[in-house]
Amino acid sequence: MTLEQIFSNPRQLIQLTQEVVSSSEFYLQILIIGFVYSLAYLIAKRLEKSIPAFKKRPKEGRFQPLWELVYKFGKILFPLLAIIFLKISVEISQLAFTHNFLLVTANIIAVLLILNTLINLFVVGDFANKAFKWVSIPLMALHMIGILDDITLYLETIALDIGNIKITANALTRVLIFGSFLFWLGRVSNNTGQRIIRSRENWDITTREIFSKLFQVGLVVIISLLLLQVMGINLTTLAVFGGALGVGLGFGLQAIASNFISGIIILLDRSISVGDYVELEDGRKGIIRELNMRSTTLETFDGKDIMVPNEKFIVTSFTNWTHKNKKQRYSVEFSVAYKTDLHKLVALIKEVVATHPQVLSGDDIPFEERPDVEIQSFGDSGINMFVEFWMEGIDDGRNRVGGDLLLMIYDAMNENGFEIPFPQRVVHMLDHDAKS
Repeated sequence: MTLEQIFSNPRQLIQLTQEVVSSSEFYLQILIIGFVYSLAYLIAKRLEKSIPAFKKRPKEGRFQPLWELVYKFGKILFPLLAIIFLKISVEISQLAFTHNFLLVTANIIAVLLILNTLINLFVVGDFANKAFKWVSIPLMALHMIGILDDITLYLETIALDIGNIKITANALTRVLIFGSFLFWLGRVSNNTGQRIIRSRENWDITTREIFSKLFQVGLVVIISLLLLQVMGINLTTLAVFGGALGVGLGFGLQAIASNFISGIIILLDRSISVGDYVELEDGRKGIIRELNMRSTTLETFDGKDIMVPNEKFIVTSFTNWTHKNKKQRYSVEFSVAYKTDLHKLVALIKEVVATHPQVLSGDDIPFEERPDVEIQSFGDSGINMFVEFWMEGIDDGRNRVGGDLLLMIYDAMNENGFEIPFPQRVVHMLDHDAKS
């Protein structure tokens, strides 16, 4: 007698339960269930002692997501072994017992419990967690009891005809359930894959971004194909229809396609990468924080994000300040009076500028990259000078060096008696009486 027949007749279910409880087979099945769980527990504990990855949650590292999966697998090892042993017991009991109802029920309960545990371990978020429990657990119970096929056939009878298209309740339910699952699975797989790829410290940033985006595109294609299969759409027909549709969409989505292809080209030719300081042709500039398939995100030093279409980096010119060399040369200007001892001043300013922690200086630095002071021009009120220096990164935001150096130069000149000139005019008074 099948489970479907048993559960479809409540009176027969009660009678069968009374017969099973009053028989010696009932108590023998209880002993078998106890033995199965004890054996599964002992084996699971033995494996946990032998495999440390089952006991300790992994720390942050290159393969942390994979070790996290191993750790979570250790959490379901005991119930998984119990289900395997119960399934074996059910198959054997069919030959030895008249009724193996208790073993079958224990197996069903064990499967539902491990399903609940899997959802708690892998589904993050209250809404998604509850949605999976309220959908997957009842479906699994109906499947194991054997009445899910009857429900599916009944849903097939509920249909709506729209022209040549027939939409059934079963198809809508299937698309809703499996479509939601595929979207969730795609998001989780994408996040996990991105973490694994971006944790590869032996790869440079650009290589990581290339593989990250290729993985993302490949995952979208796979999920889309699976969703089409769930919806029952013939891929051969779709290919013919897609050829005609592609021509029409090509004109409407030309900009999107151009940015998409430009993004792939940027990743492959490595003209820009995450962390580069870029200045566009229109004067906008910032640090590249993210390379997407459609646009690139620039973060300015005043906290704004600039979304730049990838096509801009292909068809227009731009300046990449830090692509191959993080070192940059800057200069700050100042003026001194004409009576200044310039030889003494030049030595003082070089020494002062070299003391700044972000300015490159010292004997190990090439001579041409050390701080240097030069005369720029002779002004109306004083001598115009400037000091050149090299530093790592951009003189802006957190690395604002120019303002610090001007203050240091001002303090040093005041302490050593050097005069900072200001506009002066000489007025000659003519004696009109003497002239007459």
